[in-house]
Amino acid sequence: MKRLVKRATAMMMVVVLSIGVMTATAGAAASKTGMQAKVIDGQVYVNTKDLVKMFGGSGQYDAKSGTYTYKGSEAIPKVIEKVSPSVVGIIGKTTENQNGSANDRYNLAHGTGVIIRANGWIVTNAHVVDQLVDPVVVTTDGNTYNITESFSDPLSDLALIKINAKALKPAVFAKASQAAVGETVIAIGTPISFSLRNSATVGVISGLNRGVEASYRLIQTDTAINPGNSGGPLVNLKGEVVGINSMKFSAVGIESMGFSIPVDTVNFVINQFFKYGTIKRASLGLQMEESWSAIVGLPAEDPLTVTSVLSPEAKKAKIKEGDAIYSVAGKRVSSVVDINELLKAYLPGQKVKLLVQTDGDIVTRTLTLVDRASLEEPSDDSLLTDEEQ
Repeated sequence: MKRLVKRATAMMMVVVLSIGVMTATAGAAASKTGMQAKVIDGQVYVNTKDLVKMFGGSGQYDAKSGTYTYKGSEAIPKVIEKVSPSVVGIIGKTTENQNGSANDRYNLAHGTGVIIRANGWIVTNAHVVDQLVDPVVVTTDGNTYNITESFSDPLSDLALIKINAKALKPAVFAKASQAAVGETVIAIGTPISFSLRNSATVGVISGLNRGVEASYRLIQTDTAINPGNSGGPLVNLKGEVVGINSMKFSAVGIESMGFSIPVDTVNFVINQFFKYGTIKRASLGLQMEESWSAIVGLPAEDPLTVTSVLSPEAKKAKIKEGDAIYSVAGKRVSSVVDINELLKAYLPGQKVKLLVQTDGDIVTRTLTLVDRASLEEPSDDSLLTDEEQ
């Protein structure tokens, strides 16, 4: 670390050289910033601890040794130690082998979960619990529990399960706006083998708001996510969960392409379930087609085209096939994911205004939202889980 400090000091000197101010004036200017600066033989010298402050370093400076330790390098083991007790393994036979012979007792599937309440509530992926028969939850201390309650929401790929346990350690969830591209994150889970529970991998957030083969926006990360990591946490260096690991792209030539469900979607599902016992998911009552630009991922503000009117409320609002939807509740939309994200703030029965192009005219329609569960939705097999890739 001492060598790094020297290199940073050298960089500082290069900056000053490029400005051409190698005089006492430079020293005076540095002093105004609160740094201890000296000019010797035309060179400006700055104390290491002041240089660290100038560049916004985060860590601890040792004046005796003159070294600076970056806080993040020590944070990772502490974060893993802090969060691991909130992470569980989930294992069971799959729906495909439940009627098999006794010889298939080793043919199991597993995933990961995150404790959200001390009394035994756990969040995981829907595709984890939906494929398991009589699953067992294993906590960090090695205790095993049967699942007493289970709720699955395939549209978000999230599920809530309950075990009969007390005094568990719930994970801390970050605020939705805290995640940033380039931020260091840690994935904790049960990759490949159930004997590898609470394995940790480290990477960064590669992108946000990814509309990739899912109903809602996802976090992209280069953190290694393997089969069995599904349902586990993606954690920042504060020890806060920023997402629930859900899927990855896996093929020849593709590397480090994992995706996590952001904390705002996780909170949406959790809050809805505990408040209503189900997900009251609002819908426009329309089936829509995205533009070519939106499908291929080009930046565009093209509208969505109505291909089918599914609800009586939408018909009453005079929406018809072929209409183009430009905005919902005053917000521009160009993809189905845009609308799904927007409607998380609404409940069935509430009204929204749509900016619509119909028969060549731009008009505003007032539409009453309906419960998506009441509609005959087209099958959605677009969710790609980490086990299916």
